[in-house]
Amino acid sequence: MTTFTPRLPIAAITDEFSPALKEALPFMQEIGMTGAELRVVDGKNILDLNDDELKRTRDALNAAGLAVVSIASPVLKCVLPNAPSVDGRFQHDVFASKHTFEDQPRLTEHAIKVAQFFGAPIVRVFSYWRTVQPECCEEAIVKALSELADLGEKESVIIGLENEHACNVGTGAETARILELVPHPKLMVVWDPANALCAGEYPFPHGYALLPKDRIAHVHAKDCHIADDGKPVWGPLATRHVLWKEQIRALLDDGYRGSISLETHWKGPNDNNKPEASRICGWNLRGLVS
Repeated sequence: MTTFTPRLPIAAITDEFSPALKEALPFMQEIGMTGAELRVVDGKNILDLNDDELKRTRDALNAAGLAVVSIASPVLKCVLPNAPSVDGRFQHDVFASKHTFEDQPRLTEHAIKVAQFFGAPIVRVFSYWRTVQPECCEEAIVKALSELADLGEKESVIIGLENEHACNVGTGAETARILELVPHPKLMVVWDPANALCAGEYPFPHGYALLPKDRIAHVHAKDCHIADDGKPVWGPLATRHVLWKEQIRALLDDGYRGSISLETHWKGPNDNNKPEASRICGWNLRGLVS
């Protein structure tokens, strides 16, 4: 098999290969990934693991030579009280974690502790479940992210706002607007082009062009096209409607040196083989960045 040397470090959300960490790691090693992003480990959200489970996870990652590049937390992936109605068009993926608005301070504190335990530089956050009037949530989002950024500065972690189509900040344009309102250096972006596509934006070049490039901390890689009913149809990375080759070239040209992390979503051949789907997409990712 021909191998290529990646020009950017590649990683994966481990449960995209398998919710069982020991089953995911060999695939990641085979592809040559150097980083792991933690969301669900052994069937539990990373923030619900007890101390012994966290230690076993760290030991397994160390043995596999994989650094933790981000804690893929569900912080602010909840309903914002007294906001407009939630937009029912979008699927609300919770990934083994379901927390309320009232849970957020405790959840945030724990997410930062878990990041520090693993030496992860980034804690991913969101912008509340998307409402039918996202602009009406702007003040609350700015307040929450400002407080998170202040905490990130105190605790020496980056708060990575993911543009998520099921949340109020879904496009590059919406992300750029929030970053302008919260100029804190500890608030950065987890740029997900496919999510922007799902939110109705051409992610590259249009959405990406609006982002401040020095505030992109992390990138998620997956691919889809949008069906006639407006729902995403996931497929192998770099075979659908996100212009991944051009996007990665632009990231390199703009000085991005962070990880690109696989978040497959595609269920694989015959819709029943997620490990093989992620293996295919992982090799596609390696080829794209090489």
